[in-house]
Amino acid sequence: MYRIYSLLATIGPIGHVPKGGGSIAAVFASLCWYFFMNDDFIVQTCATIIVFFVGVWVSNNLEKHWGKDSNKIVIDEVLGMMVSLLFLPISVEVVVVGFILFRFFDITKVLGIRKTEALSKGWGVMVDDLLAGIFSNVILQALFYLDFL
Repeated sequence: MYRIYSLLATIGPIGHVPKGGGSIAAVFASLCWYFFMNDDFIVQTCATIIVFFVGVWVSNNLEKHWGKDSNKIVIDEVLGMMVSLLFLPISVEVVVVGFILFRFFDITKVLGIRKTEALSKGWGVMVDDLLAGIFSNVILQALFYLDFL
């Protein structure tokens, strides 16, 4: 099972990149969303929920091997990007601005995001990126509905 956990958590080889794995995973998620996700919000929501719970599960199981919130685990960045783009039209502009906003919130961990890292095991790994994605999505929604995107 370790190999399955590792493959899912690292999104294949991405988590093994020495530097920038989180950004690469976010770019990967953005490209997948743009090219493969359909406009059905139910499909988008279900896929996002599945990624969240799979991320918690694999992170829980890998903590004993890799330590708490290992940099190898990048499924959390995939989740964050998915949440950033939920309930919005799929366009280059939305995806690019979503990527920039998500990486800002994920890296700076402002507005209480950092506190969620203290949650136990996989919850701490995933929830900070979930919040970064929510904050990004709220801003994207405002930009979209105010016709800036």
